[in-house]
Amino acid sequence: MAVEVQTKKMLKSETVIRLEPTRGWANLKLSELWEFRELLFFFTWRDIKVRYKQTLLGASWAVIQPFMTMVVFTIFFGRLAKISSDGLPQPIFYYTALVPWTFFANGVTNSSNSLVSNVNLFTKVYFPRLAMPISSVIGGLIDFFIASIVLVGMMLFYQITPTANIIWLPFLLLIAATISLGVGVWFAAINVRYRDVRFTVPFIVQLWMFATPIAYPSSLITDPVLRILFNLNPMAGVIEGFRWALLGKGQAPTGATLVSVVIAIVILVSGLFYFRRMEKTFADVA
Repeated sequence: MAVEVQTKKMLKSETVIRLEPTRGWANLKLSELWEFRELLFFFTWRDIKVRYKQTLLGASWAVIQPFMTMVVFTIFFGRLAKISSDGLPQPIFYYTALVPWTFFANGVTNSSNSLVSNVNLFTKVYFPRLAMPISSVIGGLIDFFIASIVLVGMMLFYQITPTANIIWLPFLLLIAATISLGVGVWFAAINVRYRDVRFTVPFIVQLWMFATPIAYPSSLITDPVLRILFNLNPMAGVIEGFRWALLGKGQAPTGATLVSVVIAIVILVSGLFYFRRMEKTFADVA
């Protein structure tokens, strides 16, 4: 009798937890990312090591990609097509834009494939799935800083002294990271269900590059309609901002930068909500 009474007391003191699937638009639960911050650091460090493991040139690839693209642009757009570089030396005109663009493009590509590449992991263990695309974007910062070393050398070679506007670079880099993560989160969630997204992303990124003032200055766009469409490209404000902050060319792209900030926030927030909404189906369709 005493055992029965004690058993009833134990049952009353136990907490019952009911697991139910989320309905509608799920809560973002961003606080989970902080709780799993060590795992986020591990994913970031793992991506960096895997990227350069058993490679012949190692971290040099962070420089080779934008540098060789700069060479191609200088030959074809600068020397042959005679496209204006706003009075700046063509190599540094292109390379200054290619450094943030390469960071953005690689972040979109890597984050969009992050879930599919780790399907064996997230189908067995629970953790915030957002940690995967976020770590892919953060890991690209290493490549950005390595490529920036060459940019500093080029500025010394061409005797270009940055102005006080350089203090805006972290803010511009943050915008680029926000856009990259927002687009990457969208594609990552879609890629789990439709695997042909991984073939579509490089094509979209390539078209996006030519819609961004990398191989040409924004001053060439004079048509009012094209100018409106041009300003809707969030990376346009980032690229123009980098040239203004580092090379001191032109007016501060205040309007374009504000548009970039607004669009970046919209893309990221909508991407996060869509990601969380589809997260409950990842393990089923992966």
